[in-house]
Amino acid sequence: MDSWNDTIGQTIDLIQDGKDIFSNQYVILALTFAAFFYVRRLQQRTGWMLLNPILIAIILLIVYLKVTGVPFEVYKQDAQLIDFWLKPAVVALGVPLYLQLDAIKRLWLPIVLSQLVGCLVGIVSVVLVAQYFHAPKFIILSLASKSVTTPIAMEVTQSLGGIPSLTAAVVVITGIIGALVGFKALTIGHVKSPIAQGLSMGAASHAVGASTAMAYSSKYGAFASLGITLNGIFTALLTPTVLRLMGII
Repeated sequence: MDSWNDTIGQTIDLIQDGKDIFSNQYVILALTFAAFFYVRRLQQRTGWMLLNPILIAIILLIVYLKVTGVPFEVYKQDAQLIDFWLKPAVVALGVPLYLQLDAIKRLWLPIVLSQLVGCLVGIVSVVLVAQYFHAPKFIILSLASKSVTTPIAMEVTQSLGGIPSLTAAVVVITGIIGALVGFKALTIGHVKSPIAQGLSMGAASHAVGASTAMAYSSKYGAFASLGITLNGIFTALLTPTVLRLMGII
């Protein structure tokens, strides 16, 4: 009887150890980086747009959490180092931006005006589409700032009375769509300037678009990061006014 109890206890311990391995911080970090890295390599080899490393990595990690039973809260806690590393990574975008400083000084007026127009079009278009489909007010308020980075978008949404978590999800979807079809759309529209393409990707699909632009060259990435910055500033300042003029708030 004692040996039987010992066997059961050892089995339970093994099961518990297996669960601990699945939720181990280093395992989760390794899986996250491996999923992104290998999908990106596969995309580079095949050239398939649908093999977006961010999109596929998200899907793979969702499957992993479902199969292993690891709660999302545990993954979020264990993956905090990724958030920490993102901050210096964003600051590092200033290096290629500095290298393009002469071009920015020379073209500052069209750059600022284009980003202002892009901001207004981004806000107005999503509001009109949401109204066309009779979306409730809180949905419209949550969608208005979809094209900027998540922290700015969530702050804008919270100040307007929307749902920040919904905004965060829409921001991710917007970025992935921009990464998938952004450059293709610009090519179809005969937009050939690296400056215009980079600014467009940053303004329309924020950091995800900027990472895609950086894969083309540092020049694309530099102007994409500039697009993120300017569109973020304009969106934070103008969204309440635009929504007020449209009669939403």
